[in-house]
Amino acid sequence: MVEQIEISTLPSFEGWTCPLPLRDSPTVVMGHGGGGAMSAELVEHIFLPSYSDPLLAGLGDSAVLDVGEGRLAFSTDSFVVRPLFFPGGSIGDLAVNGTVNDLAMSGATPAYLSVAFILEEGTDITKVGAVAERLGQAAQRAGVRVVTGDTKVVESGHGDGVYVNTAGIGLVPDGVDIRPDRARPGDQVIISGDIGVHGVAVMSVREGLQFGTEILSDCAPLNGLVDAMLAVTKDIHVLRDPTRGGVATSLNEIAKAAGVGIALDERAFPIPEVVANACSFLGLDPLQVANEGKLLAFVAPDEADEVLSAMRAHPLGQQAAVIGECVEEHPGMVSARTGFGASRVVDLPIGEQLPRIC
Repeated sequence: MVEQIEISTLPSFEGWTCPLPLRDSPTVVMGHGGGGAMSAELVEHIFLPSYSDPLLAGLGDSAVLDVGEGRLAFSTDSFVVRPLFFPGGSIGDLAVNGTVNDLAMSGATPAYLSVAFILEEGTDITKVGAVAERLGQAAQRAGVRVVTGDTKVVESGHGDGVYVNTAGIGLVPDGVDIRPDRARPGDQVIISGDIGVHGVAVMSVREGLQFGTEILSDCAPLNGLVDAMLAVTKDIHVLRDPTRGGVATSLNEIAKAAGVGIALDERAFPIPEVVANACSFLGLDPLQVANEGKLLAFVAPDEADEVLSAMRAHPLGQQAAVIGECVEEHPGMVSARTGFGASRVVDLPIGEQLPRIC
């Protein structure tokens, strides 16, 4: 039975961005933060030329650094989600899980976090305390320690209550080499579960929409799931958590980095009915909607079944599915076979479908 979408109040589309005319904008626009083509252009033409470091040029979720006889993964992220609290999570949960997951995507065991708060003058102290408490609880669940931090305050009207930055350090086990450019033809592409849930959950409270059933963000730490996968094989080629820009952005970045094509089967995508209905109603592509507790894995074909079984045995991977494979054809491009037997190109989103999603 198709769920009914009800609008409790007229949705406010104030602040939504139509990014298509803004590709050549001389100023920063919201689309530059969306994780799509505009974000990629900003990184490629502004940031990378300014730093010129080969460790940065890999553009992984974290940098893997040789330190003495061992290896460390190092990552940082900033969180500006609106609202601060949403069904299934908060900015505090995101701040921990986002950085933990970035470290886990290099196969690292997350260990330490720094936390910086940027607070707006006039923000309710109890709200700040609630964010800090949720952040601490999330760190405990993820098995990481918050060991250093900072606080800044900006004038009223120059922020949005609370922004959070986290940086993290993790230890990379011997024999693990997970990088976007390691994808190879024949690799099976696995998603750990339902996609698009976080984006729709945040949108439901921000825009005053009801979708016939409660939907919770999938915000969660993925390091335990990655540990279960690495227990099967250390030779996982690529891991990526598809946050801003969704599955489409992550797969396009991997295809470009590795110089491979990626062929998907749309019928295999685990898309909950409520997400499909919401995206259909709003004209969104579920593959471009943000996730905060899912991962993509590229695994050699002879190990894919065993890795998939290990994922499904973990609470965060019960709905894991093979959604496609790497191919030699159309290198750098992602395609999908539709339910009608046709093929379509799965491209990067241009800008921001849903601003301030994480």
